[in-house]
Amino acid sequence: MRVRKLTFAALAVAAGLSLTACNGDDGTAQSDGPSASSPASSDGASGSGGAGTDGAGQDGGKDGSGNASGGQSTDSGSGGQDTSAEAGACRTDELDVTASDSTIDGDTEGSVTITFTNGGGRDCALTGYAGVDLKTDAGDLSAERTGQEAGRMILKAGKSVSFTVSYPVNDTGGSGVRITALVVTPPDETKSVTLDWPGAATLPVTDGAGSPVRVGPIGSAGQGGAS
Repeated sequence: MRVRKLTFAALAVAAGLSLTACNGDDGTAQSDGPSASSPASSDGASGSGGAGTDGAGQDGGKDGSGNASGGQSTDSGSGGQDTSAEAGACRTDELDVTASDSTIDGDTEGSVTITFTNGGGRDCALTGYAGVDLKTDAGDLSAERTGQEAGRMILKAGKSVSFTVSYPVNDTGGSGVRITALVVTPPDETKSVTLDWPGAATLPVTDGAGSPVRVGPIGSAGQGGAS
């Protein structure tokens, strides 16, 4: 009987241990639940973080794309709008310079029209007045500016623009001062072009009180613009 009691007691102890172990597993399972959900939450957070990162990346891509396309649009736009602003000065070697007599019968002064034709293959800018000098048998004579407003203009490739040189007519009956050549220097240039003088052969000899030789601004002949 004693042996049976011991056996029953041992069984009871074993049963108690088994129950304790089961209760411990349950507790572990319960505690594992939150820790299991915690990684899930962490994965979700990193997932949303990833999505956020991806979203930021996408936004950044959009911004980058937007900036890039905006830059191209700006460049293209500014290229279209600022063509005239960006045009460089016309160079002497790009211009075909000609001169013709434009005096009309009955005028009190003679006039010569000087024309610049843009043969440089690009649009270029002309601002203000050209330099005009007459070579005479009494020395060089520089034309005075008329004082008219002189703005900046764009001379398109292949187009022409003219201005006028006026001079006193020699009606004194004397031999006067003989003109041998016309020297023209485009605005903002130092290189000149020498042409035959197409106007009257002489200027009157004066003591400085007569009308001077004058030059008008670019575009002062004809309609005042390029053609």
